[in-house]
Amino acid sequence: MPIADLLTYETTTIQHVKVWFKAAPVTRFPKNGGACIKYKDKQIAVFNFTRLGTWYACQNLCPHKMEMVLSRGMIGEEFSEPKVACPLHKNTFSLKTGENLNGSLSAIATYPVKVEDGMVYIGFSE
Repeated sequence: MPIADLLTYETTTIQHVKVWFKAAPVTRFPKNGGACIKYKDKQIAVFNFTRLGTWYACQNLCPHKMEMVLSRGMIGEEFSEPKVACPLHKNTFSLKTGENLNGSLSAIATYPVKVEDGMVYIGFSE
């Protein structure tokens, strides 16, 4: 996958949300796990972290081997930091900041999530 594909993903903060994309009903996401949604040319991993009562979204693309797999990763916590582990090589990323927690890989893009009336929405800047 070309490096340009990595540039497709850019963290969106809540202050920069211009579009709330209606992703799917809450029931479509596994408890304490993830699922992938598509927004334009992006694959987004969405996590229902029920143990924390919080939702997270990040790019589905792992920067290590450029595979669309993060939605299938295991989620957990490290020093109160929610994280996802890539299912291929166990690289871990913060679900809050996108920072690579166990190496020197590039950070992944993260996106705000809100739940309203049983629907999950992901925030994008475009």
